[in-house]
Amino acid sequence: MKLHEISVILCGPSDPGNIGAVCRAMMNMGLTQLRITGRSGADFAPFEGEIRSRAVHAAGIWERARFFPSLREAAADCAVLVGTTHRRGRKRKNVTMDCRELALWLRDRPGQAALAFGNERSGLDNTELGLCNIASHIPVSPSFPSLNLSHAVQIYCHELFRALEPGETGQGTNQGTGQEGERVKGAWEPLNRDQADTLAVSIAENLESLGFYRQPGKEEQVRFIRDFISRAALSQREGNYLGDIFAKAARLALGVCRASRVKPKKSPNGYHL
Repeated sequence: MKLHEISVILCGPSDPGNIGAVCRAMMNMGLTQLRITGRSGADFAPFEGEIRSRAVHAAGIWERARFFPSLREAAADCAVLVGTTHRRGRKRKNVTMDCRELALWLRDRPGQAALAFGNERSGLDNTELGLCNIASHIPVSPSFPSLNLSHAVQIYCHELFRALEPGETGQGTNQGTGQEGERVKGAWEPLNRDQADTLAVSIAENLESLGFYRQPGKEEQVRFIRDFISRAALSQREGNYLGDIFAKAARLALGVCRASRVKPKKSPNGYHL
């Protein structure tokens, strides 16, 4: 993975100055894709001067920022979506990588990725984190774990720069690409977010047809399957093959059920056929 394949997504940011500071943090470390959810560019028009002032020479990132109604739409083209949070809970992710582990994990993956950062006051809510494939955190003092939004983005961008930029650590990768943004024929291209969602739902529906969900839990398992698929970085061909396995299993099981309801025939000698 390369730096230009990683997006920073700000979910419902409320402080225009923070947005400008995020642009500067990204520019410092070679990241260029900024996406913002829950707000439109027009919402920030009155604060344009403040944003540009805090961005300094990184105003170009603000000018190219893309706006989306929701996190789901903002990450639709990404192979993996990372939720940044330090909180845990029954409805939140059970497994988390710290920012350095995450950068090293992303280094050897193909496709596009996005890091989602929550609102300054409340962070990512349960629904937003539920959309993410994996959680990540910044190790901090437990006595005061809350970080300013732009500071958190700066730390993540720094770790990504160290892990992915060739020449910094000698460990950057050009896997799967020729010139910047150009895919090489036959390169490993993982399923994006929408494709992983579709495959997870298909698998769950086939399992449901087998009577798998006699108790509540289908929705939770769809999220588990989707996150597993995304973290495994399955290709389109592998995804189709996996989906076909479950579909065939459901068809075979249906055939067995139908056959068991047919009254057995007898041969002329009286034996059951």
